Amino acid sequence: METVYINSPLGITKIVGDEDGVTVISVSDVGTDEISGEIPEVLKEAVLQLQEYFYKKRTDFDFKLNPKGTEFQQKVWKSLLEIPYGRTISYMDQTKKLGDVKAIRAVASANGKNPLWIVVPCHRVIGTNGSLTGYAGGLFRKKWLIEHENPTNQQSLF
Repeated sequence: METVYINSPLGITKIVGDEDGVTVISVSDVGTDEISGEIPEVLKEAVLQLQEYFYKKRTDFDFKLNPKGTEFQQKVWKSLLEIPYGRTISYMDQTKKLGDVKAIRAVASANGKNPLWIVVPCHRVIGTNGSLTGYAGGLFRKKWLIEHENPTNQQSLF
């Protein structure tokens, strides 16, 4: 496994993966002393596409993904990939699409364990009443991402 740390408008982004695909993309508030000087070859496309996303030059990703999780988590994460850029759905809507409204807590839990920040867009899932609830990266990041993807928003990146 290779690892790279890059700057993003929302903190230090960690990307982990190998020739089988990217397994982890996460963000933290850790200091900039962790920024990588070199990008491993297997992670270059992921870094490039994330940078394009932050500069509003990309709305979807096509590098190889290889998240680790249970069969149920994989199913939930796959459903997140169906949410279009700039759109949101509720946890209940996501649960209904997965076929079992009683599984809403399990679906929300799986969203919270999503290992591929931004690329598997769990930030696009909101409360039924439109509230920004439950985001492992912090609600301020979820708000920023939703606003960033809003086509009428012309905010500055940094």
